[in-house]
Amino acid sequence: MSETINIQEFARLEMRIGKVVAVRDHPNAAKLYLMDVDLGPELGRRQLVAGLKPYMPPEALQGTLIVVVTNLEPAVLRGERSDGMLLAAQEGDRVVPLTVAAPLAPGSKIR
Repeated sequence: MSETINIQEFARLEMRIGKVVAVRDHPNAAKLYLMDVDLGPELGRRQLVAGLKPYMPPEALQGTLIVVVTNLEPAVLRGERSDGMLLAAQEGDRVVPLTVAAPLAPGSKIR
């Protein structure tokens, strides 16, 4: 089991609904995609770098509503900036992005 955190530490994470508006291959990495994600009027559009290429084609991600951690420090992965992190679940060799059960507007807060 992982180390536990308290509610105040968890509350520091800002998670929002993002709509994937574009997916393209990362020019310098075989397993990464570059994703343009709409995070609503407050946060705008951001680029995420995601290691989903071995698990799904880009068209499976296009238009999907995903859960994004929006207040992570930006990271540069193989020369491309990532301004957030999508959440995904793994079961064996399968990796699936976390989505929502009902349509929500991009930028909706996860509570």
